[in-house]
Amino acid sequence: MGESRNHELAMRMADLARAVASPRSLADVLTGVTTAAKELIPGVDTAGVLLIGPGNTFESLAALDELPHALDELQMRFDEGPCRQAALADLVVRTEDFRAEQRWPRYSPASVELGVLSGLSFKLYTADRTAGALNLFGFSPMNWDEDAVTTGTVLAAHAASAIVASRQEEQLKTALLSRDRIGQAKGIIMERYKVDDVQAFEMMRQLSQHSNTRLVDIAGQIIESR
Repeated sequence: MGESRNHELAMRMADLARAVASPRSLADVLTGVTTAAKELIPGVDTAGVLLIGPGNTFESLAALDELPHALDELQMRFDEGPCRQAALADLVVRTEDFRAEQRWPRYSPASVELGVLSGLSFKLYTADRTAGALNLFGFSPMNWDEDAVTTGTVLAAHAASAIVASRQEEQLKTALLSRDRIGQAKGIIMERYKVDDVQAFEMMRQLSQHSNTRLVDIAGQIIESR
């Protein structure tokens, strides 16, 4: 990678690091990643992030225009394509020219019909049940060089870190909310039935076990019944 591109990448990564440190949404951080990919990698005309969850559910995030989402929908419908393959299997998936691409017989001609002739997809390590890929697309055939792959890999790692941090924050908020609701429900039981903290929790636990209902949902029912 040339010295100027090294410097440009370093400056961009510094900007992205500041973005992660500030209170911005995951969507904003990922859009920063896809924007950087278009600016830093020659041949990239649009970009987006595909997340695949349980039950073949999916999300299209940080798309620079409507094309990445349309391409994600095609791949999920056809059950094939480079973004899907990167998310679920390979680390990097390169396509120089979709007009000659044989790996995805239904997706490739559909991509060409939308005006996309080349692509680079990078696996995202999200550390949960969600698979993901950073996907870069070109409107012209492109012989992707190692500089493109290196830059894309760095940006993909940054995107994955942002996703993991966002998921952890969501899980923490959910855990704190559950704790607060369970505590509130215990207080209601203690007041209503004149029992102590341990006995109130045991009553809730038994209700949860006997009804096969999550403890936090039992707590919600108790709060609503008040």
